[in-house]
Amino acid sequence: MVASVLKTQSFIIFLILFFITIITSFSRLTVAYEYSELFGKYISPSSLGLKREKLSHLHFYLHDVLSGKNITGIRVVDGKPSTNRSSQFMFGDVYVIDDPLTIEPDINSKTVGKAQGTYTVASQGELSLLMVTNFAFTEGKYNGSTLSVLGRNEVLSTVREMPIVGGSGIFRFARGYAQVRTQSINQARAIVEYNVFVFHYR
Repeated sequence: MVASVLKTQSFIIFLILFFITIITSFSRLTVAYEYSELFGKYISPSSLGLKREKLSHLHFYLHDVLSGKNITGIRVVDGKPSTNRSSQFMFGDVYVIDDPLTIEPDINSKTVGKAQGTYTVASQGELSLLMVTNFAFTEGKYNGSTLSVLGRNEVLSTVREMPIVGGSGIFRFARGYAQVRTQSINQARAIVEYNVFVFHYR
């Protein structure tokens, strides 16, 4: 009889402790959720005025001028000292650019924006650049909007691709890629054709 009572009491104590543990854990989860709601929560795209996605194609030419008049690209870090340089581009070189974007290969044709950012010579073999660049557009419905490029640019390849990783203005939440072809290149300047395909919201 005594043993039965003790077992019953032990079971009741176990149940009480079990429910206390469950309630405490639930309270902690609730508090943690409430704290997380202070800085992040799910929202509907429509709350930002976003409608359905569309795919846009942009076509333009980039002009990178490294010497002569109206320089648009400047080397700010030397990969090797000038006394040991064997070419314009050496591993470790970093350039800052403010390159015009035009609708034709001629630099004097209509300007539609600027390529602003940096590129780094990131290969010890072929001429390969790490591009960290914003396309800042100044024409038409794209005026004031930007697209951001982050990727590898193997300059001497006939065609290469670089990812579009974001944007602003009309290109908020943008994603896509840029298909790139070099029109001409020498020690002084380069003319590069860009075909950009990008998803973004209306």
